[in-house]
Amino acid sequence: MPVPERCHWADLSKPDYVAYHDTEWGVPVYDDNKLFEFLVLEAAQAGLSWYTVLKKRDNYRTAFANFDPVKVAAFDEAKVSELLLNPGIIRNRLKIAAAINNASRFIEVQQEFGSFSQYQWRFVNGSPQVNNIASAADIRATSPESDAFSKDLKKRGFTFIGSTIMYAYMQACGMVNDHHNQCFCKHGVSTI
Repeated sequence: MPVPERCHWADLSKPDYVAYHDTEWGVPVYDDNKLFEFLVLEAAQAGLSWYTVLKKRDNYRTAFANFDPVKVAAFDEAKVSELLLNPGIIRNRLKIAAAINNASRFIEVQQEFGSFSQYQWRFVNGSPQVNNIASAADIRATSPESDAFSKDLKKRGFTFIGSTIMYAYMQACGMVNDHHNQCFCKHGVSTI
């Protein structure tokens, strides 16, 4: 049986990376806790490879209260000190502080819009943008939508959410479908 064609970045020697590509990346997400998870992880990834963060994901779940924004927003300086000693996560004070700050801002957005999901999907008019990705050269790092999303989040007090981070976030949670045109996942995504 032939191996299905995947996006160029899906390293077949890393089964967890392949599973992420096949079952999560580009799949539309509407669950707020899952969206908060991606927000924390994409900010943690800044300057690093996604695979580095993916390998630490389970540790992040434990360290960040299963990505419950209410619990994360309540983290105090003692908890920050504990997290800075945790080898299972990226031990960067600014990224940890951003996760805690962003949890509070996330809750504010939920209160204003009913859910973070309702807020974020407005930036793509409520449905995923499916891009024409014929080769790796067609993948971009930002878009007008990620620029607008990032700018609005900054205005609301979020940190570590530049346009490049937000574009990666949009790809991860399915606001953008950047699977390669020949990838078996291009037209087979469902929702989370």
